[in-house]
Order: sequence, then structure tokens, then C-alpha cells
Amino acid sequence: MPSIEIQVLEGVFSAEEKCKIIQNVTKAFGEVAGQTIQNGTSVRLLEVSSGSWGYAGHILTTQDALEMRARG
Repeated sequence: MPSIEIQVLEGVFSAEEKCKIIQNVTKAFGEVAGQTIQNGTSVRLLEVSSGSWGYAGHILTTQDALEMRARG
């Protein structure tokens, strides 16, 4: 069945937020693919170490991501 992998910087999301992301992604996928597929969907959140992610040629840190979240 489907496997969805999401990568985020470590320390940006709480355990509760990670749970909500997994639940909402599974539900959204199921709304397109159908209930049977949704029931077999696997979602994994992988945390990348701060400073090990680059975006547009710039290194991102956990602090950068937290500041982005604060801006909305």
C-alpha cells in the first residue's frame, strides 16, 4: 500500500503536532484514493539534523524553521 515520507528539521514540531500531521496527511490522501487505500497508507515523519538541510543554497537550522513557523 502507499507509503508517504515527510522530512522536517528536528525540534520544530512537538509529538502532538507530528501525530496531527500524520493523521491529516493520511486522511487527505484517503479523500483522493479512497477509504480502502487510506486504511493501508503508511506515513513516516523523518527528522533531519539542524544544519543538515539546505534550501536555495542556504543552510537551514532548527532556529530558522522555528522563526518561519512564528511568521505563519
